[in-house]
Amino acid sequence: MAHGAVDTAAAAGGKRQPAGDEVVDAERARDELGDALGAAGVKLPSLSLDAASCAGTAPRVLVDLGRCNVATARALAAALRQGAAR
Repeated sequence: MAHGAVDTAAAAGGKRQPAGDEVVDAERARDELGDALGAAGVKLPSLSLDAASCAGTAPRVLVDLGRCNVATARALAAALRQGAAR
């Protein structure tokens, strides 16, 4: 998605960010999640943005957690349980 995309919030009466800003924000969230998972010893090999959700003039950008093997799923579950126990 190109930066400087049209802000459709004004036309809809909402308070949404310009489309390019939403993609940048989603990229930051993806990176933050990847860093936090890495600190917990978990790497999601397919962590990315969902390309289809970035399309259009008013994207609803989604972070795609992707696919992982059984060992990674168990490591993620263990990290979540450990964090919830705090």
